[in-house]
Amino acid sequence: MPTNSGIAPPADYRLLLPEGWFRVNIDPEQREASVSALVNRQFEGTDNAPHIKRQLREELLAQATAAFNAGGLELYLSLQQAGPLTIPASLLITLLPPTSGGKALTAESIAARLSADSDVAVSVVELSAGTAVRTRRMMGQPDRSAPPGVPGTPDEALPSVTLDYQLPVPATGAHLLLTFSTPLVQIADAMVELFDAVAASLRWTEGGSAHE
Repeated sequence: MPTNSGIAPPADYRLLLPEGWFRVNIDPEQREASVSALVNRQFEGTDNAPHIKRQLREELLAQATAAFNAGGLELYLSLQQAGPLTIPASLLITLLPPTSGGKALTAESIAARLSADSDVAVSVVELSAGTAVRTRRMMGQPDRSAPPGVPGTPDEALPSVTLDYQLPVPATGAHLLLTFSTPLVQIADAMVELFDAVAASLRWTEGGSAHE
């Protein structure tokens, strides 16, 4: 419904992801079925690793639960292949509600607050979907290795590169937060370049869901 400014809030958003990224349904009623589909896909043709399969299922359920509890809308995990190897990465999309009191947050005010952390590289960038605050940080110890984590889980202390994009949802006062993460710290710049390209594809839509 149009606001006093004459601008209608978007119905949804459109985001283009690389081939091989899997959407995990984090809704409690759909979570287990979605995780099972992902695990079965990964272990298709393999019947001799029940322990590993069960462990992966438990880890993915924990990630999906943490994402939902953190206010997440969607969780994507990379199953993209580079030869025989899977390129591990994740994307959590979260809707941040309007601030209490109704005062709109500007990109500059958000960037100034985040810049107080000396371990974070903060910039304000222009996307087709609007002005966004881009934040890059290194999480954990670079000499350790672990699967990609989801913010709010214990994996957050393990080594990973995290890239955030926060931008306002038009005519709502809310913000959309894209949180990318990968443990591939050795090729961090290349992974961040991929994440930047995904963020740049974000578009607001007037119709129904248009995720790809």
